[in-house]
Amino acid sequence: MLSSASFFISMVFYLLMVTIAVYSVETFNASTGQAGIASGIFIVGLLIGRLYIGRKYNDFNTKVILVISGIAIVTSIFLYFIQLNISFLILTRLIHGFTFGIAANTLATIIAVIVPPSRKGEGIGYFTMSMTLAAAIGPFIGVLMSKHANHFGIFLLCLIFGTISLAFILFSNIPSLRLKKNPEKQKLSWTQFLEPKAIPIAIVIMGISFCYGSVLAFINLYASEVNLVEAASFFFLVYALAILFSRPITGKLVDSKGANYVMYPCILILSAGMFVLSIASTSFLLLLAAGLIGLGYGNIQSTAQAVAIKMVPPGQIGLATSTYYIGMDAANGLSPAVLGVFIPFLGFQHMYLALAFFAIFMAGFYYFVYGRKESMIHSSVEKGATH
Repeated sequence: MLSSASFFISMVFYLLMVTIAVYSVETFNASTGQAGIASGIFIVGLLIGRLYIGRKYNDFNTKVILVISGIAIVTSIFLYFIQLNISFLILTRLIHGFTFGIAANTLATIIAVIVPPSRKGEGIGYFTMSMTLAAAIGPFIGVLMSKHANHFGIFLLCLIFGTISLAFILFSNIPSLRLKKNPEKQKLSWTQFLEPKAIPIAIVIMGISFCYGSVLAFINLYASEVNLVEAASFFFLVYALAILFSRPITGKLVDSKGANYVMYPCILILSAGMFVLSIASTSFLLLLAAGLIGLGYGNIQSTAQAVAIKMVPPGQIGLATSTYYIGMDAANGLSPAVLGVFIPFLGFQHMYLALAFFAIFMAGFYYFVYGRKESMIHSSVEKGATH
């Protein structure tokens, strides 16, 4: 039920990400810069929402937070129907991103708490699959509706998806979780917004997400350059299928053997996928790259999240989840801007080749911040689960 709620709110996110810039230009005669802000400001709101809510699980019941944020998402979608000006649209996107950040983080936190410690990898793998499927289906529907429907129809579909998500939330048997509150009143500090123990793995996923962010942002431009536009329309479908079939296996492997048994192979597979993408000259190679990137990055995502949660006591799971997603979202938001500076000098092929080597570098970084002590942590978690 909660995975379904996550799927439908994520569908709204991805559907609008591929249509809102066009809507800005066609409806408000916005400049390219303004359209880019309208599209990207959502990520800013999302990050603010995650930073805000990560420290609130000690003060408020997570069930109440989830219901209120679900209602707030539906309300924010209503604002898209009000066509005032580009400034109001940007504000709407900021509010929508903020509410989405709170809801998405709360869903992930509840899942992390209710899944038994011995099945964390498997449970989180199943849950995050909802967002993976939305990342494949949402843009596909968005592009399709841009060609065959008007913007009112797009917003109406988003409202339907948001309402379905709220229905799943309301009718779910959500446990009334209130994470353990620290009895001492602390002064305001950065540790109330970020969990220090989860920061190393958040940096790992941030670096790895730069690879995926480059694909998400530039795959259509790259496909146009190498004359593979038709094959590119199936790229994220193949990406999602690779995750769909591998997650049940990798999730159980994380729980039984430990994160290293998934992280190292998947980082190498991601690197191979980026390399194949850099030399893609046929549809087969492009879609092979999609499968490899899905198999690699898609399983790194869920495994790294399980690691972030294992690093902290139960009372800090909400903040650890927030810290992890902040790293991932920041990379997906920043990578187009950062990598876009180098594309005129490197070109797409050399950029993807460089990212293939960067992924291997991140494997080394992962070893130093977590991998070398993973067996000790995994065994202690197993002992805790048996007791």
